[in-house]
Amino acid sequence: MSEPITTVKCVVWDLDNTLWKGTLLEDDDVVIADHVRETITGLDSRGILQAVASKNDHGPAWERLEALGVAEYFVLAKIGWGPKSSSVRTIADELKFAHHTIAFVDDQPAERAEVGFHLPEVRCYPAESIPDLLDLPEYTPATVTTDSRRRREMYQSNVRRQAEQESFDGPSEAFLRSLELVMEIGRATADDLSRMEELTLRTSQMNATGVHYSDADLRALLDDSRHEVLAVTMSDRFGSHGAVGVALLEKDPAVWHLKLLATSCRVVSFGAGATVLNWLVGEAATAGAHLVADFRPTARNRIMDVAYRFAGFTDEPCACLAGLPAPDSAETRRLHLTPGPRPAPTTLHLTALRLATA
Repeated sequence: MSEPITTVKCVVWDLDNTLWKGTLLEDDDVVIADHVRETITGLDSRGILQAVASKNDHGPAWERLEALGVAEYFVLAKIGWGPKSSSVRTIADELKFAHHTIAFVDDQPAERAEVGFHLPEVRCYPAESIPDLLDLPEYTPATVTTDSRRRREMYQSNVRRQAEQESFDGPSEAFLRSLELVMEIGRATADDLSRMEELTLRTSQMNATGVHYSDADLRALLDDSRHEVLAVTMSDRFGSHGAVGVALLEKDPAVWHLKLLATSCRVVSFGAGATVLNWLVGEAATAGAHLVADFRPTARNRIMDVAYRFAGFTDEPCACLAGLPAPDSAETRRLHLTPGPRPAPTTLHLTALRLATA
């Protein structure tokens, strides 16, 4: 299995003399060059999100973006007079993206230096580089899936979802029930594999091992009768979340080995990972098999360790571990659980295949 490729998840644009020609405060008739417009639409088609960090008055700047026909491409806009680094940091935090997956484009060397000083992992580019961005490897995802082409729409739906949550008067569980969440867990098909690979590449916080499984790796598992490649999708009344999770499971009569669980950070607050784990525990209990899960700590996936522990996985030894091959990495830990029945989720409707029969 190959090492993860670090790709840009979000490009943060400056406006004056970067996204458009001229300075808005001096000339309210600024225009966008063709090569900039092509870059904006090209990034969007590849599933790379875009945002704005500009020193301007918010109202006139956003109105100009709308008049130029590009406002819809930006999932967030931090337009004001504070430091650009603060704006970029807020964008990364709101999107839940690691800083090394953020790019910042600005015509001013001093602004790029200020962002680089405070956020050294953010990649900074001068405005002159815009015509070449789409040719750079970090802007060329290994796969472009149906979900990635719709990524902006899904994040924009999430903004509306969050706005409703902020105005919701009641406990969080009641809000989740009001979303009319639906989760489906099924066997991945050959057409799903590009998105499954993308999840192993893009997901960092909710990835149990941080290991990238290529299309070829997943296809081989799909053709192996001992393995299950499981795809998790979600939707609610605001729209589809698309494919939000992948689980790789090897089944033997006595022990089920969960080699990877990765879920999108977008659905962490909906308890997606816990729902998948509880369903899997219930299926293993029906089959009379123990569950063993691989966990390899990374710089960002501690939340997944917590999810496994909360589900009941422990470091306690069990004889069933002796029948498993050694982990690929010395850093990989084997977590164990003796399954029992689990209650159905209370905040979403789950439709899932049966992995075991009583």
